[in-house]
Parts: sequence; C-alpha cells; structure tokens
Amino acid sequence: MTQPAAQDTLQLSELLGALSCALDMTEGQPPGHSMRSCWIGMHVGRQMGLDDAMLRELYYVLLLKDLGCSSNAAKLADFYGVDDLAFKRTFKTIGPRMTDAIDFLLGNAAKRLTPIARVQALVHIFRNAGRVARELIETRCHRGADIARRLRFSESVAEGIQHLDEHWDGGGLPEGLGGEAISLYGRIALLAQAVDVFHTEAGREAALHEARRRGGSWFDPRVVEGLERAAADEAFWTGLASATLQDDLIALEPVQTRLSLDDDWLDDIAAGFGEVIDAKSPYTSGHSTRVAGYAEALGEALGVTSERRRWLRRAALLHDVGKLGVSSTILEKPSQLATEEWAEMKGHADKTQTILSRIGAFDELARVSAAHHEKLDGTGYPLGLRDTEISLETRIITACDFFDALTADRPYRAAMPTGKALDVMRGELGRGVDPRVFAALEHLVASRPDLMAAPTVACLAAVA
Repeated sequence: MTQPAAQDTLQLSELLGALSCALDMTEGQPPGHSMRSCWIGMHVGRQMGLDDAMLRELYYVLLLKDLGCSSNAAKLADFYGVDDLAFKRTFKTIGPRMTDAIDFLLGNAAKRLTPIARVQALVHIFRNAGRVARELIETRCHRGADIARRLRFSESVAEGIQHLDEHWDGGGLPEGLGGEAISLYGRIALLAQAVDVFHTEAGREAALHEARRRGGSWFDPRVVEGLERAAADEAFWTGLASATLQDDLIALEPVQTRLSLDDDWLDDIAAGFGEVIDAKSPYTSGHSTRVAGYAEALGEALGVTSERRRWLRRAALLHDVGKLGVSSTILEKPSQLATEEWAEMKGHADKTQTILSRIGAFDELARVSAAHHEKLDGTGYPLGLRDTEISLETRIITACDFFDALTADRPYRAAMPTGKALDVMRGELGRGVDPRVFAALEHLVASRPDLMAAPTVACLAAVA
C-alpha cells in the first residue's frame, strides 16, 4: 500500500486553484472560470497599486468567490423551474437593465410546464422575484464568507466574498451597499468575473464594452480604469487564454509558501469543501461529513493506521465533489431518472477524478475517491474496475456512502431503518459491497448507534 504524497509538495494556491474548478461547475461556468477571474483581478489589483499583503488577500477572494454558490442551487431550480447550471451560466451574460432580466426570465423560466401552468408560474415568479433573489444571494454570499472563515482566511477575505454581488451605485444585493462601503476585493472580483464571462462568450471587445458600460453603476470606475491599463498589455490576454494558466497562477501568488499547508489546515479545507458539496441539495446535507466519520471508524476497525485514516477521511469528504456539476433538477428528481439524466448523474465520478487529479499530491486520493461507485464484480462505474483493482480505502468509502444513502431521506423515498439498510447491503455482498468491510460496518452499527444515526431532511431543516 502506497503512502500519501508528502505535504511539503503541495502549495495552497495549487490546492485551491484545482478545487475552484468544482465551484465553476456549480455556477455553470466553463472550466477554469475562477482561475481566469483570478488572473484578471490580480492584474487589475496590481494596476491599482495594491501592496503584496492586499494582493495576497485578493488572490484568495478571487479563487474562492463562489464558495457559497451551491447553497442556493436547489431553491433556485425550484423557484424558477429551471436547470440551475444552465440558468446561472446564461444569466451572467444578460445586460444590466431591469428589462434585460425580465426578457431573460420570460425566455427561460418554467419552460418545461404546459402553457397554462407556465403562465401561472411566471406570475408567481414575477410577484416574488425580488424577495427570492435577495434571499438566494444572501444565502450564497453569507455561506461563502462563513466557509472562508472556517478555512482560516482573514476577515477581509471573507468580507470580499460576502460583498461579491454588491454594486457601486447601491443597486446590488443582498445589502444594497454602495461605493466605498463595499469591500475593494469584492469590487474587483465582481468586475473580474464579468470580464471572464463576456470574454469567454464573445471575446475581448465584448468584455471591455461591458466593463465600460457598467462603470459607475455596477463597477467602481477606478477598478474599470485598472482593467483598461491591464488590458493594454497583450500579455494580459495571452495569459488569460494560456493552457498553463493554473501553473501561471501559482507563480502569480504574491508570497510563495509551499510549507504552509499542515495536516490540520488540509483537514479544514477538505471539511469546508465537503460542506460546499453537501449544500447542493437538502437531501445530501451532512452526507460527506457522515461518510467521512463512518469511514474513519471503519478504517480503525480494519487496522488502517492513524495517519492513513486521516488521509481516508479527506478522501471521503471529497468523494462527491463531482456532484457540483450535476443539475439540481436531477439531484432533486422524485422519480426514476431518464437515460440521459442517469448518464449525467454517473458522470459525477469522472468529474471527481478530473478535479482532484489536478492536484499533484492528490493523485492517489483522486483515484480512491472517484472509484466509490466501482463494484467487485466489475459492473460499477466509471471504469468498470473489479476485485483486486479496487483498494481497501475505496471499498470502505463505498460501503459508507451506500449505508448513508439508504439511511437518509432521498427525493424518491424516505430514510430506511438501519436494519433494513443493512439487509439491502447484505444482498450486495461480493458484488457491490466488500464482505469484510460489511462485517466491520455491522459491528459498528451494533456498538456505536450514536455514530451511525443519520438525520433526516426534516430534522436538518428544524435546526437550520
């Protein structure tokens, strides 16, 4: 059994740059959106004369600006009657006027309904859109700021994330802040993300046009001036489109600190992103944390060393990171998935592999996490691995994931009692469930009922 890669090979910027790709997915943005926004914002910040300490904080605001974005996905999909990923992706390209937003909603909201039902839904949407939009953005911004604090970032970084959707003229959300009351980091991040969206959609002239058009309303005019100066250098645009952007961003980080990521901080980052993953759906609230706890306990029962168990816990916390790229209409569907929907759902394992493998020191962790739907008989996905090709750590995560899925509420059924869940798993012994791991799980359920009790959605809502 190989040991996890040494932590001194892992840089914070490398880790967060890779994980930011998961945030791009849940915002419906093309891969690399947060990294491109970081490139844009850092060049703007330098043109504005920010010192190294401020640039360092800005760097993390730009990479983590969407930390809270998964927390409003289910409600957004339900209220507007849309695929949340497609809605978020397209919404960012509309114009700044109220009529632009109205036209967008008329063209996109509740399209799957019958004509009469759609008219009724649109009336409800327009009557409540202002209130709901404020609630959605407030949830996103405050949740993102709270997670940033738990990841040990400064209050200035958290505030920059919290102010992402505020506008210079006071017309933004959720608090309607204006001018200098808005964090400078938030002002730069808002412009940077818009420039990337319009540049990706229609090229540099479109991006600059939108920045100029919204200067003084959405955007701080001084930030727009910083963009103009940065954009005058062709290397700015070349770097933005570079295939080596992630490596270039690591070099762009103001202070190089390869040894800053100790085990405790890595634990915190894994737990923070576990929260982001689980916030995608009310039905998965707490799922990654519970699976990680079960996996750690099973690892101990199966003789996994303490160092390896800590590594296993991180792998379990991140095993579903690919689900951030799955539409909430699929995650929340109360009936059987159609063929194409099931294909999208299964694709989350590949997405987990893709995201985590961007981190050099996570090569093994990526393989272990992404394989949690493989089966011993070779009928699992995404690679159809079988028997000895599946590691003990993956077998542990698989069993814990299966158990938690059965004992928690899902859109299509209520939570199963523990005994019934074990019976279902017993029927998969030797195929989807490793017998040795299952025996340890049965013992754990009998000896630690406090650990193995998963709260239902109703219970979670009561304490939210």
